[in-house]
Amino acid sequence: MFDYHMHSSFSGDCNVDMEEMVKGAIAKGLSEICFTEHIDYDYPDDSIEFDFDKRKYGERIDELRKRYNGKIYIKKGVEIGVQPHLLDRYDEMLKAESFDFIICSMHTVERKGLHYGDLFKGITVEDASLKYYNELLHCVKNFTNYSILGHVDLIKRYAPEVIDNDFHDVLREIFSVIIPAGKGIELNTSGVRYGLPNGLPSDDVLKLYKECGGEIITLGSDAHKPEDIAFDFKESLELLRSIGFNYIATFEGLKPSFHSIDAC
Repeated sequence: MFDYHMHSSFSGDCNVDMEEMVKGAIAKGLSEICFTEHIDYDYPDDSIEFDFDKRKYGERIDELRKRYNGKIYIKKGVEIGVQPHLLDRYDEMLKAESFDFIICSMHTVERKGLHYGDLFKGITVEDASLKYYNELLHCVKNFTNYSILGHVDLIKRYAPEVIDNDFHDVLREIFSVIIPAGKGIELNTSGVRYGLPNGLPSDDVLKLYKECGGEIITLGSDAHKPEDIAFDFKESLELLRSIGFNYIATFEGLKPSFHSIDAC
């Protein structure tokens, strides 16, 4: 089993040492994990720095790989928070770095953080959601330096009320861009952990991705503490199998490998 979305104290919103996360993953019987530490340039909260020392990060990964060799595979990843005005900056940063796996996520829309609800002020939830998806569409049309899209419908987690519109039209357009480009999506199980009825994305979006020809999918808990590693994975694998997915992807040097869900 593989958890391909997790954080440690290299992320600005986590204070758990990386080794504690590794031990937690081993205790849960995982064979492979990927740390996906946050880089969120121009994040609208000066009290949090979503960046980290890449050299120290790589050294720590190498150290733990040696220490836990034979017990678990540890991959080096990153979760970047895209905004339209930051795409060139991310391209330049990623040219200078080496990662196994890159999650492209959107945490900020019109320079307003989703976490604080600023995007929803003065407009309807539907209008805010459309802004979110259209900005994501712009980013995938103009940026290709990533492996998968993270929690595609994250807006649902922060919306002050249930969103009735499924936005499948714009999601279909997003998928029409990323699938031919060899990009995938994740099933992020934190949605259930935060009280949503589904993971992120929801079941209907997973089905739409499959209908559009999507095959590359990773499974991630978005854990910031050991007890949340691999949260809801058994149920999530059953869901993916019921939709028609046969494989879960892992990555090395940004190249995907595929593993039968039946064997997980």
